[in-house]
Amino acid sequence: MPTLFAMYFLNYVDRNTIAQARLNGLEKDLGMHGTQFNTTVSILFVGYILTQVPSNMLITRVPPSIYMSTWMVIWATVSACTALVQSYAGMVVCRFLLGITEAPSPKFYPGATYILSIFYTRKEVAARIAVLYAAQILATGVSGLIAAGVFYGLDDVRGISGWRWLFIIEGCVTAVVAFAGFWLLPNTPSTTRWLKPEERELAHARIEMDKMGEPEQASAMEGLRQACRDKRTWIFCLMQNFHLSACGFNSFFPTVVKTIGFNTTITLLLTCPPFIFAGIVGILFGYSSGRFHERTWHITVGLTTAIVGFVIAACTLNTAGRYIACFIFPIGAYSVNSVIIGWASSTLSQTREKRAVILAMTNIGGQIGYIYGAYVWPDYDSPRYVIGFSIIIVECQSAAEMDLSDVYPVMQVGDV
Repeated sequence: MPTLFAMYFLNYVDRNTIAQARLNGLEKDLGMHGTQFNTTVSILFVGYILTQVPSNMLITRVPPSIYMSTWMVIWATVSACTALVQSYAGMVVCRFLLGITEAPSPKFYPGATYILSIFYTRKEVAARIAVLYAAQILATGVSGLIAAGVFYGLDDVRGISGWRWLFIIEGCVTAVVAFAGFWLLPNTPSTTRWLKPEERELAHARIEMDKMGEPEQASAMEGLRQACRDKRTWIFCLMQNFHLSACGFNSFFPTVVKTIGFNTTITLLLTCPPFIFAGIVGILFGYSSGRFHERTWHITVGLTTAIVGFVIAACTLNTAGRYIACFIFPIGAYSVNSVIIGWASSTLSQTREKRAVILAMTNIGGQIGYIYGAYVWPDYDSPRYVIGFSIIIVECQSAAEMDLSDVYPVMQVGDV
């Protein structure tokens, strides 16, 4: 769990670098205008989606410690090399490649979730996924602190812009952790090196007892067929699409906070507390969902909380009011994802192969939301961003309605 947490944390630190870089002159340095920044945010998910399902079909055949760590080294290299970009076109290419290389690795939410699901029972997995997902939330906040320090101390050092230093430093740190992953990341309960023989047997036996009807082994293509034939897969995909499209605000969060009226350094520091708080609440939310084996109302309450925050943010530019809203909507929006993914993992996982494909498909449904969600924050809508907030309010409402009217009825009582 600590290894997955560190890898996933750095994944989101790297991915969100562009959001902080925007405040340090990235658009000016690369001659970007109009919706070009939105495109650089969106294009990452195109590359990611193209390789997500094939990647998760392969992860059941290749040891995760090798597969995920190798791709993490590659993505760290791409991230660091982004510092060399000199044009908008170059940034688009780098972001597209970053999406491709992150799909098998820990933007690896499906891959990491798959590993958790073969180490923990269905009742236990929701809380562990919440801890993992908290890494993303915390990374979004901590990345602001890192950027503030780098921009303050290294901007124009050796003639290199602060945002370029940020890509270099974060890419190098990620590579170090990736190499450690070859030794630290476990593959299966029965082959984990740092467990005693009796602990391996116990870990394997408890997962076997927790499984549902179908046999353990199936071909990768059979896993794909099983996932596609289950109508619940498509319901989860659509619900995750609405939810993660609403969460697309994270790439524009520093820009929204900037509208409060502070300088760049203070703005980046202010982006941290809301996500730290949201991460803590997210862990508690996931623990509660797993503890009481309940999903439906956890999702509904989380999305409703997010809607309240979005409404406040859209209605005021008052410094205190908007910053309070910036605490509320991340708490509601981010508390839900671990519950949705955990729900899909625990109820649709008759075989390892089906589970891996379903997690990938559900995640793809969400990533498609990120693609178009990047365009609901146009510059001309600044500083109030009524268009963006209004659209994601509707998306949260749609996801909540699906949770209550579509997902709940098709699940058995014990699965909700």
